[in-house]
Amino acid sequence: MPPTLASLVNHSALKLTVRAGEDHLDVPVRWAHVSELADPVPYMEGGELLLITALKLDAEDREAMRRYVRRLVGAGVVGLGFAVGVNYDETPEPLIDACAQEGLPLLEVPRRTPFLAISKAVSAAIAADQYRAVTAGFAAQRELTKQALGAGPEGVLGALAAQVDGWAALYDASGAVVAAAPDWAGRRAARLTAEVERLRERPAPASSVVGGPDHEDRVELHSLGTGRRPRAALAVGTAAALGTAERYAVHSAIALLTLTTERSRSLHAAEQRVGTAVLRMLLAGEPDHARAVAGDLYGALLDAPFRMIVAESASGPAGEHLDELAETVESAAARAGEAVLVVPEGERLVVLAADEGAAVAACTAYAAARETERARPEQGRADEDGLVVGLSAPTGPTAASAAYKQAEQALSVARRRGRVFVEHEQLAAGSVLPLLADDAVKAFADGLLRALHEHDATGRGDLVASLRAWLSRHGQWDAAAADLGVHRHTLRYRMRRVEEILGRSLDDPDVRMELWLALKATATE
Repeated sequence: MPPTLASLVNHSALKLTVRAGEDHLDVPVRWAHVSELADPVPYMEGGELLLITALKLDAEDREAMRRYVRRLVGAGVVGLGFAVGVNYDETPEPLIDACAQEGLPLLEVPRRTPFLAISKAVSAAIAADQYRAVTAGFAAQRELTKQALGAGPEGVLGALAAQVDGWAALYDASGAVVAAAPDWAGRRAARLTAEVERLRERPAPASSVVGGPDHEDRVELHSLGTGRRPRAALAVGTAAALGTAERYAVHSAIALLTLTTERSRSLHAAEQRVGTAVLRMLLAGEPDHARAVAGDLYGALLDAPFRMIVAESASGPAGEHLDELAETVESAAARAGEAVLVVPEGERLVVLAADEGAAVAACTAYAAARETERARPEQGRADEDGLVVGLSAPTGPTAASAAYKQAEQALSVARRRGRVFVEHEQLAAGSVLPLLADDAVKAFADGLLRALHEHDATGRGDLVASLRAWLSRHGQWDAAAADLGVHRHTLRYRMRRVEEILGRSLDDPDVRMELWLALKATATE
């Protein structure tokens, strides 16, 4: 503990006497300062014990003493030491009354006690406190290092919580709580997810303080990691601001957890290389070799139905979205105890994840959030070429190549429709008609039917309507003629004119298909 006015009063060699402010002696003293200026306030930093002899003060003037003491209190001076036997034989009553009125402790210094002795006592106490703090800090560092080597991050958090007499929590790259100590702190830490997210948006290293006197505790948040984007975060909750020893412990924990995080990144990179090899073998149609390479790392993933996810981004900020998507998927899988295979491929990200698992759900939720952001009016069109994600149908190792193509197809549709996320099964369950809205399809349809529309514009018949009715009735003359309200011979004549104008035979099923799709495409306009 730093020195206080009470410790100075109890110092046997100083012989100080309290003349006012007895209820405020427990205030820490940052320094002892001597000043005979009439106004020493400009030279005060706060927390000082000011020592005076009233050489330039009229200590008998009550109004002057009230103004003087009031200025000292406003400057943060914690105590006033008045030496008797120099300019005044005893402490003047106006000074005592002014200190009592303002609540400023007034210590009477006897003639035989030099100010230097008080300054030395304060300095020695501060040095002793700092030595104790450094010693405690080194002890905490040793304990934290021991826990890091033996128990890992959980051990570090437990030791840190004990050192600061509070709690500590570790967050992963997605802002989710990985571990907390003591156990009850997990719920408290989970309520800080939004603050952790804001911290992750700042370049590392970054820190912030949450809470204060009106909250249940004071929480410091620190980013972990050496890269541009923090890989994790540490929260430390205490009842009051950290002291020097506690600060040493927190800094040691940050260093140790950062080393753990960076080591995890190296292991993650090695695992990623294995995952890349497994994926390539699967896509090459070698599931047995892929399973042998996967081993215990990804083997469980290949034993159950999985989904293939292909995400892609254009140039610009969307590259960050790929990193965020990878972190989100991996964090969700880690929390659920699932295996997940994540392979970056330039401007693409390929993910192999368990069907109906946490990783697929996290990917879907992330894409939905990006879709919402893209739809905001203030976003405009700036992000329309950003992140797109395609999801395959459930599959197994022998059909991995087909699943990859499904994911690519879904991604292509998402890109064409201006969507962030498309699932291949949604395409199969829907209709082909929405695909006809593509500009290229409409251009083809307009070109194919242009001659028929030009013929009808002359008023010499209704070939387009007749063709539509005939195709919709599968070439049944009587039914189609009845729909049009004309004789079937008239309809036969019109279909021959269609063949003559287009130069195509309606007996060809491919021609009939193309004409029908062209009619559907132009009908959507």
